[in-house]
Amino acid sequence: MNFRLKPAVVFTLLVVLGITFHNFTLPPQPGPAKPSPAPDLPTTMVLNTDRYGKVHNAQLHDDVFAQTDWKELGFPKFDEELEIALKNQLRVLENSKFKDGQKVGNLRVTNGQLKETIEILLQRVKEDPGALSQYLNAYQVWGGDKKGNTYFTGYFTPVMEVSSVPTKKYKYPIYAYPKELAEEGKLPTRAEIDGEGALKGMGLELAYASNPLDIYIMQLQGSGYVKFVDTGAQKLFRYAGENRHPYRNIQRFFRNRDDISIGNLSLSGINRYLNQFPEMIDSVLFFNPSYTFFTPSTGLVKGAGMVPLMEGISVAADDRYFPLGSVLLAAFPVIENGIVKRHEFKVLLPQDVGGAIRGAGHLDVYCGIGKEGQRKASSLHHYGQVWLLLPKDETAVALNE
Repeated sequence: MNFRLKPAVVFTLLVVLGITFHNFTLPPQPGPAKPSPAPDLPTTMVLNTDRYGKVHNAQLHDDVFAQTDWKELGFPKFDEELEIALKNQLRVLENSKFKDGQKVGNLRVTNGQLKETIEILLQRVKEDPGALSQYLNAYQVWGGDKKGNTYFTGYFTPVMEVSSVPTKKYKYPIYAYPKELAEEGKLPTRAEIDGEGALKGMGLELAYASNPLDIYIMQLQGSGYVKFVDTGAQKLFRYAGENRHPYRNIQRFFRNRDDISIGNLSLSGINRYLNQFPEMIDSVLFFNPSYTFFTPSTGLVKGAGMVPLMEGISVAADDRYFPLGSVLLAAFPVIENGIVKRHEFKVLLPQDVGGAIRGAGHLDVYCGIGKEGQRKASSLHHYGQVWLLLPKDETAVALNE
């Protein structure tokens, strides 16, 4: 029998079969599961400490830097301010004189590693805090007591009134760096400069202040804004160099004197004492032979790294242990009524140096401008812990994926 389907029937069967086979095709298979974002890291650390933040019964460290497991650490929230500060730190690194392979404590560090650390934080950690443990190592510094306790102090940018010419009120000179004298030999001490007029008549006077302690405070801070009462001009006096005599803290002057009783050895407390006993000001200030010189400038306050200092992030440090351009993680003291209640994680960036900031156990934190900056700086004299962040060996490959 010759059986032939009509074209219309054939078309109908093909359509039905197509629908049937379509309904029986396998559903699309899911791709590889994306890893869930790592949970936020702790932002605070609770330590068993005394009122000043020193850890009780801490163990001695064998080396300046010792690696710490990230399970014991945390990290602050990554905000816009930190991003700006880290981008500035790349510029600090470009300006720094750090040498590749330079020894930092018991570590050997390269300029490339310091740069890589910043890039990891900006590229990876900004989006995923869990990337810290994957790409970076944290090395705790042994601090001033070799038990991990690092001393935090604060510095600020003072604002003071000056005159362009000496007057009865404004009679204490602020000096520029005596370059020619420095080339000839040793520069004079503070007592010789301010007490004996060793630089008088050399044309180095930049301005005149009404109180020598104000000049001393500006020298300690490394820079300051000045307002000229006679011309109305405002300038920034930047650090221009030192006389290379050893720094001696004037607080030691009072501690060494049994005949003087002063309850508050902060700069504010010393200022109040000297206002009460002005005849003591030379004896107190001349105790410190170190002397800082300035140069007039404009713009924002910058440290040795030549980028604007950022409050609560920029620090002055001994660059033998904390190179300019490096990144530090700190368990930073949270202070209430002068007592450390807990520690919070902060990123601190070495962007400045100072003659009084020496060793692996002291960081000076920038606290801002004027009276508020001074208040914050004066209240900070407590302890915490600090880690130097460096990339893991395989990180260079990971960044180029």
